[in-house]
Amino acid sequence: MTKPHYAWVILAVGTLVVFGALGLARFGYSVILPSMQAGLGLSNTQAGALVSANLLGYVILSVVGGALASRYGPRAVISIGLALGGLGMLLTGLVGGFASAMLWRGLTGVGSGASNVPVMGLVTAWFASRRRGLAAGIAVGGSSIGLIVAGPLVPRILSVYGEAGWRVSWFLFGGVTIALGLLSFAALRNRPAEMGLTPAGAAADAVAGGPASGGGGLQWGSVYRSMTVWHLGFVYIAFGFSYIIYMTFFTKYLIAEQAYSKESAGGMFMIMGWFSLFSGLVWGTVSDSIGRKRALILVYLVHTIAFALFGLWTAPVGLLLSTMLFGSAAWSIPAIMSATCGDLLGPKMAPAALGFITMFFGLGQAIGPSVAGAVADATGTFAPAFVLAAIVALIGAGGAWLLRPASAAVSA
Repeated sequence: MTKPHYAWVILAVGTLVVFGALGLARFGYSVILPSMQAGLGLSNTQAGALVSANLLGYVILSVVGGALASRYGPRAVISIGLALGGLGMLLTGLVGGFASAMLWRGLTGVGSGASNVPVMGLVTAWFASRRRGLAAGIAVGGSSIGLIVAGPLVPRILSVYGEAGWRVSWFLFGGVTIALGLLSFAALRNRPAEMGLTPAGAAADAVAGGPASGGGGLQWGSVYRSMTVWHLGFVYIAFGFSYIIYMTFFTKYLIAEQAYSKESAGGMFMIMGWFSLFSGLVWGTVSDSIGRKRALILVYLVHTIAFALFGLWTAPVGLLLSTMLFGSAAWSIPAIMSATCGDLLGPKMAPAALGFITMFFGLGQAIGPSVAGAVADATGTFAPAFVLAAIVALIGAGGAWLLRPASAAVSA
């Protein structure tokens, strides 16, 4: 019996890293938000600012974390990042007001950036080009696990612990994330060569490691001077800005404006999670087949429709259709971007490239919630903010249409 390639262990642990770094640390906030906002007496603008603080921390570490992973190896950076993210969540559970919540949500974002960006680069390093989209697509499913777990779990914790429930939720999420940091340090390896292996599927590739897989020093100029990488970054801004508005205020909108109970809103969140579970896998595989550019365009168009429906068709069927539609393509863009970086620059520099474009993605995320919160405070509803998210996603589709194929960019 043939022993499974260790790449599948890397992928399994990497998926759990994403679960902790994003599924709990970032998306858990959406379910906790209504109770946390009430407990601390926060306005919608302040609630959005907490997300912006979290994502600003993410932006700061997106470039640094990816670069550190390329130089020193992803294993240590990922493990330390998860430990910091878990600590930030534990401390968030102790806050007494807006200022301290901003600080510890920022630390949580630092940990998320230091772990999520390198792990996506690590996953692509362990798989050859023809499997990178599939592998990255599976890894981003860790975010879906977070939605599936947090959707029903947080309302249950709230029902047991009452006003302290949101604090208990952060304590639980933080402890789990720290444990995942220990698992990552034990199980992850920086590259296949450390174990005398080649990337999974490399034997079938014409060039096993991709365009920049050869020896020699780190070619930083291939990342920071590449116009294609910069273009990818600007396209990524649209996803960061638009989807984070939808994710952050999803539960709040259902409870405050659509008369959903905490349990039914949590159930909708879980439905999104189930629909999104294989979104990265499906669209990553699609991108392996039809090309990264075409796949990006299609996904942005799906997001455009989903966000517009949520703001404009508030009947239960419209809200459910929006939830399922977004879930079907939720994590596909990060998966495609990760695979594209591997295509462009090979496994050695992929974490640095992914970290660089994630800076743009993070900037969009950092701006989006504050803008949406301010719009809601000014208009009395989040509906215009969801329409704005749809418009920005459509702009993202246009930006993706202008991209050159990865093969052309590499040969240029």
